[in-house]
Amino acid sequence: MVSIDEVARLAGVSTATVSRALSGRGQVSEASRQRVQQAAKALGYVVSSRASSLASGRTKNVGVIVPFLDRWFFSTVLSGVSAALMRAGYDITLYNITADDAVRTAVFSTFLRRQRVDAVIAVAIELGETETEQLQALGLPVVAIGGPNPKLDTLTVDDVAVSQLATQHLLGLGHRDIAHIGANPEFDLDFHIPTHRRQGFEKALTDAGIAVKPAFLEPADFTIEGGYRAGKQLLGRPGPRPTAIFAASDEMAIGAILAARDLGFRVPEDLSVVGIDGHELGEFFRLTTVDQFPMGQGERAAERILQQLSEGGEEPPHGQGALPFELVVRGTTARA
Repeated sequence: MVSIDEVARLAGVSTATVSRALSGRGQVSEASRQRVQQAAKALGYVVSSRASSLASGRTKNVGVIVPFLDRWFFSTVLSGVSAALMRAGYDITLYNITADDAVRTAVFSTFLRRQRVDAVIAVAIELGETETEQLQALGLPVVAIGGPNPKLDTLTVDDVAVSQLATQHLLGLGHRDIAHIGANPEFDLDFHIPTHRRQGFEKALTDAGIAVKPAFLEPADFTIEGGYRAGKQLLGRPGPRPTAIFAASDEMAIGAILAARDLGFRVPEDLSVVGIDGHELGEFFRLTTVDQFPMGQGERAAERILQQLSEGGEEPPHGQGALPFELVVRGTTARA
């Protein structure tokens, strides 16, 4: 294994200069920095994370708390976080919050207190009072993506406004019999995102003078399969059928499109469908959606963390930043 002494000898500088040049801390002339970097590259030298941690008091590691690892939205947000942190030379430790209360408690009471991370990013986790206090007690920068938390720095999408925009698009096309595929109660635990999206849908209808029809509200599970089953229910049962469907996620919208095709309905000639997310499959299905830029959400949270880390541990802000969203009209919506 190549040592720092070998790099110093090849570059013709002291080991202290090598350390400053490779860590980016301390004064080093540009000529010396280049010689050190060239020597390190030639010898295949990599700075020891343990030694760097001892010298700087930092682990170069950020803890990321997520509720699911196997769902597209969360994995995409995580990709954005990872890309931004890796560019800055940081590693990631994942903490997967499960339905097991004991596991969730252990994450906040034990795992995060082991001093293995320099900061924490929480993705779509509604933090209780005790959990928030435990994060604050760490004395580390914390950024939460999701609903508002007055005690933490938070990045938030207005889910009511997102759903209103999607529904207003359908109303603007002349649709009046609009169905909504939402979520089962078990998917409404953190930040009540499905509830807020249903509220936005209902508000848009009410503002347009249209009564909400209970028969046009169908729960699912934020998956393509769930959307497919819900679409079959909405389109296959006796009685009036909707001319448009607003699904609370792109995956459920794609499932509804597949259900419509299997039942002989043409999209968008017989049925318009709109979703939310900005899923990578959306372009393939020509899906009209409200893109909430999940990759960008992750990158923005990471950049906010890196900014706080670069400020040397100053008191972090407790503000709420609004995350962007945008209606993307493709080929699954048309005039009624």
